[in-house]
Amino acid sequence: MTTPIGRPARELTDEELEHQGKQAHETRNWVFLHGTAAQFATHTARMLELEQEYVRRYPKRTWQGSGGAPTAPGDEVEQIKAAIAGIVAQLQSLLQMTPVTADEHSGAAPDDPIKALLQAIADRPDGRMNKLAVHQLARELGIARENLAKLYKEDPHLLETEKSDRVITDAGRAALA
Repeated sequence: MTTPIGRPARELTDEELEHQGKQAHETRNWVFLHGTAAQFATHTARMLELEQEYVRRYPKRTWQGSGGAPTAPGDEVEQIKAAIAGIVAQLQSLLQMTPVTADEHSGAAPDDPIKALLQAIADRPDGRMNKLAVHQLARELGIARENLAKLYKEDPHLLETEKSDRVITDAGRAALA
């Protein structure tokens, strides 16, 4: 499985742990529906790490500490085995899936995928789009990560970050003209 990104959960403050755990659960559906297999695996590993750390710190705040916690020696091992079996089942399902190509999903690729991405963002209210949606659209359009990153780094910047949104700049709008 992919190594989780970020500081180890044990090093997070209580506030950071709760924030990252909430964020992982909020993005789970999107990653499941739109992410790549690698993103799903990374997300799963990180979410499990955060959840396990939360249970370690606050065993009484979850179902594990209120009636569903292991009571006999060995129950904890059985729960871990069951969790691993669930992860294996998810990964096996991913391996059996047939990848959908961009042509099957959204029609023929545009002549200029960068302009298509910028136009999609410009067409959104306030010229902003959630970062996850931007990355999904970039994948669908066949834009390599390095080329997407250039939109934020090259002078002039065509896109800017504002928290979890990506916003088209005046230079980005000018590039569409």
